[in-house]
Amino acid sequence: MSSPEASDTEDDIGDEEMNEENGDTSEPGAKRRKSKVRSKKSGPKKKGRTFLAIEPKPEWQFLNTEESEEPHELTVTHVNQTWSLNKGKNNTASKAEEQTSEEWLQNHSVEESKLTMKDLVAKGKPGKPTYDRTTGKVQQHLTFDAKDINEFEYRLHMQIEHYTKRIKWMLNGSKRMFGLVKGNKVAVVIDSSDANCGFGRLSNFQEALIHLIDEQLSGKQKLYLVKFGSDMEKCWQHVRDINHRTLDEAKDFVANLRPSGGCNLLKAMKHIYRLQDINQIVLILGSVPDQSSEVLTDYILQMGVGKHEPLHTVAFDCSNHLTNLTLKTLAAESRGRYHCYTSTSEEQIYTGSDISLLLKEIKNAQDVINKIKEMRKGMMGDALVSIENEISMEVTQVPQSQFLPRPPGHSNPLRIEMPKFLAKTSEEWLKQNGLKAKHLDLYQVLSPNAYSFKEEFIPVIRKTVQSQVHEKAMAQFHWQDGTVRNVHVDLTQMFEYQKHLGSTVKVFEKRIEWLSSGSRKIFGSIVEKNVVLLIDLSLPNANYLIHIQHSLRLLLEQQISNREYFNIIGFTSRAEMWRPTMVKPTPENLQSAWRWVLGLQCGGSRNFLEAYRMTVENEEELKHHIEVEGVYLFTSGVPDQPHDVCAQYVEESCSGRGIKLHTALFNVDDYDSAGAIPGRYANITKTAESLRNLAHSTGGRFHWFRETGVIESDDVQEILAEIDRAINFSQKCAMLVESVKKKYKAKELEYYEEQLQALPSSVTPSKNKNTLPPPKMNALSLARLKISESQDESVPKALTWRPSSAKDSIAPSPPKGNRPTSAKDPMMKVKSTYKKTTTQQFYTDDKNGIGVVFKRYPNMKSVRKEIKLAMIPEKEEIMTTKEWLRLYGLSKLKLDLTKLVGSQDCRHVQGEVRTLNKIVPAKYCDIFPHVNIGGTIKHLQLLPHEILEYQEMLEKVLRRYLKRLQFLLSGSRRVFGVICHKRVAILIDTSGSMDQHMEELRKELASLIWDQLYKLGAKFNLIRFSHTCEKWEEKMVDATESACHDAIRWVSKLVASGNTCTLDALDRAFEDEDLEAIYLLTDGKPDHSTSMVLREVAKMNTDRHVAVNTISFNCTDSTANNFLKMLAAETSGRYHRVHSDFDAHRFAHKLLTEGFKEAEYPHLPEFDGDDLRRLGTEIAQARRFLTQARSFMELFKDHQTRPHDRSRTSTTTTQPVINGGWVNGAGSSPKLSSTMTPTRPKSAVQ
Repeated sequence: MSSPEASDTEDDIGDEEMNEENGDTSEPGAKRRKSKVRSKKSGPKKKGRTFLAIEPKPEWQFLNTEESEEPHELTVTHVNQTWSLNKGKNNTASKAEEQTSEEWLQNHSVEESKLTMKDLVAKGKPGKPTYDRTTGKVQQHLTFDAKDINEFEYRLHMQIEHYTKRIKWMLNGSKRMFGLVKGNKVAVVIDSSDANCGFGRLSNFQEALIHLIDEQLSGKQKLYLVKFGSDMEKCWQHVRDINHRTLDEAKDFVANLRPSGGCNLLKAMKHIYRLQDINQIVLILGSVPDQSSEVLTDYILQMGVGKHEPLHTVAFDCSNHLTNLTLKTLAAESRGRYHCYTSTSEEQIYTGSDISLLLKEIKNAQDVINKIKEMRKGMMGDALVSIENEISMEVTQVPQSQFLPRPPGHSNPLRIEMPKFLAKTSEEWLKQNGLKAKHLDLYQVLSPNAYSFKEEFIPVIRKTVQSQVHEKAMAQFHWQDGTVRNVHVDLTQMFEYQKHLGSTVKVFEKRIEWLSSGSRKIFGSIVEKNVVLLIDLSLPNANYLIHIQHSLRLLLEQQISNREYFNIIGFTSRAEMWRPTMVKPTPENLQSAWRWVLGLQCGGSRNFLEAYRMTVENEEELKHHIEVEGVYLFTSGVPDQPHDVCAQYVEESCSGRGIKLHTALFNVDDYDSAGAIPGRYANITKTAESLRNLAHSTGGRFHWFRETGVIESDDVQEILAEIDRAINFSQKCAMLVESVKKKYKAKELEYYEEQLQALPSSVTPSKNKNTLPPPKMNALSLARLKISESQDESVPKALTWRPSSAKDSIAPSPPKGNRPTSAKDPMMKVKSTYKKTTTQQFYTDDKNGIGVVFKRYPNMKSVRKEIKLAMIPEKEEIMTTKEWLRLYGLSKLKLDLTKLVGSQDCRHVQGEVRTLNKIVPAKYCDIFPHVNIGGTIKHLQLLPHEILEYQEMLEKVLRRYLKRLQFLLSGSRRVFGVICHKRVAILIDTSGSMDQHMEELRKELASLIWDQLYKLGAKFNLIRFSHTCEKWEEKMVDATESACHDAIRWVSKLVASGNTCTLDALDRAFEDEDLEAIYLLTDGKPDHSTSMVLREVAKMNTDRHVAVNTISFNCTDSTANNFLKMLAAETSGRYHRVHSDFDAHRFAHKLLTEGFKEAEYPHLPEFDGDDLRRLGTEIAQARRFLTQARSFMELFKDHQTRPHDRSRTSTTTTQPVINGGWVNGAGSSPKLSSTMTPTRPKSAVQ
């Protein structure tokens, strides 16, 4: 038998072997037993078994933990740590700037942050239910800890602030216009249709696209660009990698965008879906696609099967709701995103996918906050709520500012900086550093070499002579007093002047940077020695108290320490002074003032006058002869008192004392209607105007800023105006240099021409090298000259010699003592109608000097009419065509060709010469072509270059007229015309005859509501009439977004049936007292007699003057249309007609693309409506004038090819008619006796 120890050992070894065979080594003793060295054997061998000696187990030792510290909670491994690590193992971190709102909200949503109502209820503890005897129901009772509630509410507010910052980031840069572009392989599809790239939109569209390329697309890997209109154009044949060359090509592609017809979106999308290696499609659309929304959606849905190419759709500045709806549907079907941008409506931008998701999260967080407010009142739905450990009275007494976030070190003592120099206003600074002070005024530089233009009468030659030196050696320059001077231009001096101007502008820019930094950005520059600060602490500024305190901190640190005296007054409903009088800005006083500012609280209204009276009526300061010099008002709104009262008191109190009031307006968000409302409210524009006038009435300065920077500052405006002057001087200097360069080039050309003319001729020169003698004057000319020179009125006017026939005879040569004929003016032969200058001479006391007094001056008024520059703004104005043509019609723009040609006084006449007993035609008739205008033959004095200028100007005006025509035919204006009134009623015919047009009518009404009424901000009402009448609203309502949605829902339910009770509908419309205009849409005559309708409308419209604008909707009945015309005419309204087959768009597009080559083709469609008809008439008149101007140019060319001495019996060449007259060449018509203007070139009359 073995010993017990041996049997135990055998059992242990057997167990060990069994564990090893099973692969189980988890026994505590397994490893220990394996590690034993079995080198020694104990005892004899029995049955092949080996027995080992086993060491005894060590005793367990307990560690002493009495003085040990607990480990940090972050070093403790929790069971959930491994689970969290495994969960985020496959997640990849990405920047928030590269995430869409949907991706970003996966980690930052209210639900992910555990801030939902469910999470809030989980923090409560259920209490004992209570029985409500009144309702007989059992109410649950929940108990919450006040700390948990406050922390939960704080986290919600921080979450809302986080969402708000994200929205502001989404509205910066190109993201505002195109949204955040995802993906690294992007294809951009650009709408280049006429509607998107016309009407002055192209330049803004191109700038936005280039901004998108620079900011977002430049960081991608691959890019592809394509534009589409009626056809499609690609930038590249395949997808390109991003590099500098690719980006430059993309920008050139964008810069060459031009309007290209319709909007064939389907063709462009077919091409895009064939591309490979793209993961994001950006569709930028600004007009309505040619295809319907259903067709596009079905195609996108089918092409997107099995692909992950989401559509990022962008509605770029498009007011048509159908386009926005189509793009939103396409983005949803392709699992992409939708973005909307408009330059006019801020609200439309918030309808995009990314921003709408953030707004939804803000609403969820706000709902939870509202529930917390209900909980503080003791209820949450049907459950009772009690919040433990909350000291309600103390909490209500704690100022709201204590809960506002503070910048780091907000309460620390001031770090005072001593300014190195005394600040000055920009006006004073420019007196020492401006252009005039630095002698850089262009007129100062040019004045030593500038000479006034001279025009004097020379008695010797009996002519008024003008200075001509500028034509060869000088340049003409318009002086600051309006005169024209001849200036000698020194190119070296101009070069140095430009260099000095550039360095001075850099100094001005540094001044602007200095004014926009530190506390000067908020308050402007403090320039007076004794200053008082008036701080607005009204209740609406409660949320901005920390900002106000921080602004005052910067001011005290940077600008107050070098003043002589200062004080601070905070005002709400009552004013409170920091010190009874102004004190010196010592470090102790500045620190004391800062501690006082930290204790300020907001409340009440803005009692500005009380604070200002405390400033200017301080008797203690007057006793010590301390005068206030500058008062700085820091506010966010208008005072409680009316503006007139404040301005009058401020002006009276400052007069004679030298006190200046400077106002600083800090722009805050609009007031919450549920929050604190000030005593007097004004929008930010009126607030700025009121404070600006208040400051300027005392000679002070106005400053306006917000968080993004300075909006308006008088100091900055002074510097900017000086920079503008410098730029203007630089441009004028460049113009002078360019004019001198051109003259030098002209002189070189003249020199070379003289050299060419000096070459020897191949023809044998004449033997007689002397010049020809001057022509001899005939007796008739000598007699006339003698009479004009004679001063004795008694000399008889009969001629001393007369030829025997009508032919001129050569008289004997004049005696040698006479003046040579070259000194005579050739224009003396032409009878002049100008009055001569009469003078009276007198003797002076200076050595028998003679003085002259001018008693009568000649009338130098010119009869010529110049071609003036026509300016028509590109932005379309909301007004009728009649009003628009009063401003921009051909007559108003001085482009009426009939007036330009027909108003000339140079007419063709025949006169009887009694001495010759013959009718003699006018001389110089061959010089000008002549025209028959109203039965009077007049000579065409417009020169060829003037006619070319007129053609160019007229073509520009014609293009603008055609764009106006396209505007009137676009959108809802095609059916309803232009809505010009602010209070309107729309009467809609829903009789049975409208059944086939109801679908079209619903769409057009929806377009009218959004496109015109909503944009115009009008008040409107809708009335449908058939056999009965129905109003949408009892009275007119404002065109808000909700009202427009409601109106469209009402319109979508309209059904056509019954008769046409037009008179009843008009009667219902006239019930509204505030009505300004009625727009009546119908397709036929009324049920009542038309004369009865006209008579009743005249009665209802007595003393009201309501304009009834009538709209003929697809009506071909001439009787009905005549009735609508009469109704509109009798009420001073407008008549508009809608055509089903209208080709005016094709007419305008053809003229804009092909030009105005022909007068009649393409033919102008016949317009029946008042607006279109008036504009069409003006377009037709402009085309006729353009054709006539071209015929004038042909007439000049034909006239120049004919010799001037052609026989008078040649045939007449008839040309195009002008107002019933005719144009012909200088042929068979009698010659001209003209009163030509002195400015006619001599070559034209010699």
